[in-house]
Amino acid sequence: MTELFLSAFITLFVVIDPPGCAPIYAGLTKGASAAQSRSMAVRAVLIATAILLVFALFGQDLLGALHIELDSFRIAGGFMLFWIAFEMVFEKRTKRREERAEKVIAHNAATPEIEDVSVFPMAMPMLAGPGAIAAVMLLQNEAQGLQESLTVLAALGAVMVLVLFGLIAAAPLIRLLGDKVEAVVTRLLGVLLAALAAQYVIDGLKGSFGL
Repeated sequence: MTELFLSAFITLFVVIDPPGCAPIYAGLTKGASAAQSRSMAVRAVLIATAILLVFALFGQDLLGALHIELDSFRIAGGFMLFWIAFEMVFEKRTKRREERAEKVIAHNAATPEIEDVSVFPMAMPMLAGPGAIAAVMLLQNEAQGLQESLTVLAALGAVMVLVLFGLIAAAPLIRLLGDKVEAVVTRLLGVLLAALAAQYVIDGLKGSFGL
């Protein structure tokens, strides 16, 4: 169970990317008080966790209703995760997030009140985006029995707790790590995610063609 927990934890950690979300959140909540920032961080994590739990618990039923084979979903999910990994390695994902953040920040500057960013863009699509949804469905569908399912959910819970701490401590983390360290960590995580995505595709192809 330890190996399953670590595998699920690493996969979800890389896809959700708490180190990448923290500086974006700091930019989105610039000008907000500590209490406002903390409140929005809690709401964002709770909403994102609820979304991911729904797909983790009912994703298999959804696939069945749509007549989609699990191996097909493995292949599609693998390609999706690989695309995220590609963007992480070449920093395209970070740039897109920063552009989205700049738009929200510009809107906040045009209005005197602090806009609540907990639902959009933080909870979705930054935290519970397509990649995270695909990853949690794949992990949960591959779990055998209640104990393994609970292990995957425990890994999800652990990642979301780290996300919460990261968002709350976003500004201090930025000052501590710096842009260069963040870029290196993001690229390393991207390479790891690419390997995991390739394994999903391989498993899906094996299952589809009986290899």
